[in-house]
Amino acid sequence: MVAAQIVPGQVKTRAELKVLFGGGTQGGICPSATTANVLVFTDPKVGEALGYHDGWLAEEDEYGPVFEYTGHGPGDQTFVGRHGTGNRAILHHVDDGRALRLFKAVGKVPGSGTKRQRYLGQFELDSIQPYVMREALNDKGIMRRVIVFRLRPVGQEFERRNEDVIPPAPETKAVAVAAEVTNSAVVEPETNKKTKSSRSAAPKTVAERREAELADKFQAFMGARGRKLARFQIKVKGLTSTLLTDLYDEQAHVLYELKGASTREAVRMAIGQLLDYSRHVKPAGPQLAVLLPEEPHDDLRALLESLEIALAYWDGKTFVGVPGLNASN
Repeated sequence: MVAAQIVPGQVKTRAELKVLFGGGTQGGICPSATTANVLVFTDPKVGEALGYHDGWLAEEDEYGPVFEYTGHGPGDQTFVGRHGTGNRAILHHVDDGRALRLFKAVGKVPGSGTKRQRYLGQFELDSIQPYVMREALNDKGIMRRVIVFRLRPVGQEFERRNEDVIPPAPETKAVAVAAEVTNSAVVEPETNKKTKSSRSAAPKTVAERREAELADKFQAFMGARGRKLARFQIKVKGLTSTLLTDLYDEQAHVLYELKGASTREAVRMAIGQLLDYSRHVKPAGPQLAVLLPEEPHDDLRALLESLEIALAYWDGKTFVGVPGLNASN
């Protein structure tokens, strides 16, 4: 009944929305205590002043359009504790039986400071990749880790204006960011249910979990040898999406692609990703390396050798074949 009282494109104030849906009149993410909704507000003037944009990706995939929405929190963003309340509400909206309703600030009521909010529609988290981690400035000019939710419209009733699309990158640029900018560094709490949470997005595959574990193990291994690893956050000229590489060893100038399995499919994918990413890395010409959780078949080793791509893997005790490390290390 509530949803019928508002349609995509309609503009209301926060006070009017509170009457319809409940929730607060402040904050960017407002779970309602009186209706089964989470109200999500985006204000381009806030994000753009800090150098990031919420909005539709211009590039649709085979599943349709995606709206990127930056989570809440002035420091490293999280799903736990007081600062993670709003982010947690988005992450678990399906488990909690809530609809995500997205609004964009579009000016103010004439003669007042009250912002007007345009309704974009009902959304849900992308079931395959519900969010990504990036680095962005806070209001004090400090880089911090942010959660960028990937929202998909529910049904066909949504609004996608050109002005709501993220601006394309004016130039191709790769920026080194902390290696910890990764999903494995973020704790995802269970919902407050007696039964195990079904999670609002599809659970990670075994390979993805193994990849996260491999990344943590490799960072510890390299850290013990005085190597600090990073990643590259890449914006490509003319595109709105952001690429994020796997690990990079600046000292040895090695770009790694990690996979959670040592299968032919995984190795082939790693090769393609390395060739794509490496074109944008500065300085040019990094050593390319595939990092696997176990030794692959000899034919895959030969494939990598033919392409002059290094192979490193976990042998059950240590990492073997790491470029730039002496055998004694």
